[in-house]
Amino acid sequence: MPVMNAMNAKVLLVDDDVELAGMLGDYLEREGFATVVVHNGEAAVAAARSGEFAIAVVDVMMPGISGIEVLRQIRAAGSLPVLMLTARGDDVDRILGLELGADDYVPKPCTPRELTARVRAILRRAGGGEPGTPAAPLVIGALTLWPEQRRAVWAEKTLELTSTEFNLLEVLARNAGRAVSKDELSEQGLGRAFLRYDRSIDVHVSSIRQKLEPLADGRSRIQTVFRKGYQLIKA
Repeated sequence: MPVMNAMNAKVLLVDDDVELAGMLGDYLEREGFATVVVHNGEAAVAAARSGEFAIAVVDVMMPGISGIEVLRQIRAAGSLPVLMLTARGDDVDRILGLELGADDYVPKPCTPRELTARVRAILRRAGGGEPGTPAAPLVIGALTLWPEQRRAVWAEKTLELTSTEFNLLEVLARNAGRAVSKDELSEQGLGRAFLRYDRSIDVHVSSIRQKLEPLADGRSRIQTVFRKGYQLIKA
């Protein structure tokens, strides 16, 4: 998983609304992000696979290849962080996007400031640690995490995690054996305050669960703690 730097990062912005995309792109540029805007899914997939970008911002509703299909194809090719633009209140597309590996979403209409803050948060958490002496890995049973390298291994097998999944698993691992609230997970893993009725954390945790082997008794390694949050079992 490549290390990404939030400073001077190159952003791929995908939206068929030319006026809106231009406004958002201009704001991102002013905030220091090199930004390339495309207006259809075909161009988006080709650009995302070029390896030039640190993050893709993809509108769900586009003619031809939809944003959901763009996300699907990006995920099939690699782990580029993806932020989805969704219609406000459209829970179906939102949850589907998260299940397919989107790192987060921003409901439209959104302000350029809000979008930029969310992009910056994702990139900051995808960037790993500062250069220097590598820190010791984080080891919880068969799970080993190297936060600075953005690398995770389970029983000597590499885990294929999205940027946000890695963030959330790291938070759970650092607090293994105790319940971590959704507020903590959202703030530390997504870079934003937890919103009531937001299922993002649940969807991401569900995906992580599927990538970790269950306990000997068949239970998930990540337990739901009623009215508290989630807990990574140390065993």
